[in-house]
Amino acid sequence: MKITDVKLRFAKHYLFVQVYTDAGIVGLGEAGNWGYLQATAAAIEKFADYLIGKDPFRIEDFNQNFLRSVYFRGSVIMSAISAIDIALWDIKGKALGVPVYELLGGKTRDKVRVYASVMHLTEDNQKLAEQYQQLQEMGFTAARSSATDHQFHDGKGEFYSSRIEREVEKVRVCREAVGPDFDFVLEVHRGMTLPEAVAFGRAVEPYRPMILEDPVPPDNVDTMAEVASKVGVPIATGERAIDLREFEVLMARHACQYVRPDVCAVGGITTSKKICALAEAHDVLVIPHNPLGPRVHGGLPADLRLHPQSWHSGAARLLPERG
Repeated sequence: MKITDVKLRFAKHYLFVQVYTDAGIVGLGEAGNWGYLQATAAAIEKFADYLIGKDPFRIEDFNQNFLRSVYFRGSVIMSAISAIDIALWDIKGKALGVPVYELLGGKTRDKVRVYASVMHLTEDNQKLAEQYQQLQEMGFTAARSSATDHQFHDGKGEFYSSRIEREVEKVRVCREAVGPDFDFVLEVHRGMTLPEAVAFGRAVEPYRPMILEDPVPPDNVDTMAEVASKVGVPIATGERAIDLREFEVLMARHACQYVRPDVCAVGGITTSKKICALAEAHDVLVIPHNPLGPRVHGGLPADLRLHPQSWHSGAARLLPERG
């Protein structure tokens, strides 16, 4: 079997790639670099010239070749590699007649836990509580809470004290609304400084959030590690990382308790599996990330009782499961 063509498919802020073969099998992949799709598309086209006529089963070879063949790296290159890698795994699975997870060692569970996102942020505590209660009634046992002030326009986000107090109050309201049998993912979107993140993380500890996600920008691993060392809430980060080695450094510096590799940005399924192996060795848990293409949610088991309104990008995401 040989690769015969590579085609790009733009859809809103998504970029998909289709890899065609002379056996009639077409693989589908996705690029995660949604901010620079045109540049990513150009990188895919450059790699496509090399792929034509090659055996699509040589996935590791291609992944390494694209990564090492030129001097330059970055999110554009890694997203292009990711899209092609995913498509090649899709081809191999279809050719052998098995799901990709069988090629990776077989499945280890029959269902996964997910968390929901409240999509309508509000300063009204009653409405905020009702939204989380509705998610609980729908069958969710965990939800994301956005701990950023981007949606507020009263200027109070400029004040250290009032910002921390307001974000902590939101967590308190949500905890009282759903009780103890419910987990929170506190999403900061890299929006706090080191002092703010430490103060906020310590202040919300009594409400037992499961995760504090991306409390500070990811550029400085030591800053993230300092937050992790001073806060009792587990840190999750990595959705903006684009290299296997970034994850190794994060874990080696004890900067997080959860890693969030984006399969469509970090090098595809090939690199993601390596990241998971690193996480296992470091006793770090994994929460895979990808808020883009709708197929991310297409495989969720029916017994998770997802409400139809939650079937849109970013509404339900995977949580780690032990064992």
